[in-house]
Amino acid sequence: MSEKIPGRLHVANDVLADMVGHAALECYGVVGVVAPSAADGIAKILPASRLRRGVTITSTEAGVHVDLYVVMEYGTNMNTVSQNLKDQVTFVLKEYAQVPIDGVDVHIQDVKVRM
Repeated sequence: MSEKIPGRLHVANDVLADMVGHAALECYGVVGVVAPSAADGIAKILPASRLRRGVTITSTEAGVHVDLYVVMEYGTNMNTVSQNLKDQVTFVLKEYAQVPIDGVDVHIQDVKVRM
């Protein structure tokens, strides 16, 4: 589609959070997405239908800022997996949603052995 259509596109933060959650699950070394505050101190992996609870989207003047809370696989390099995760999330939001990115912060809540 090469012709431009006039107008504006507004994407809800919940939609962006779903996109981020699914992008996170595709990254090697990520076991799952968890809620940002574990009341009992135990990070519980969210099912695919509730991934947006593990993602916080904040709108800023520069774009959207993403906080992503994950559980990583034991034995993987956390720095490399975190960087790959940031790159994947940035790619998905820029290419599919076409929103400007202010930043992506990855919060590792737990490390587990993948079964």
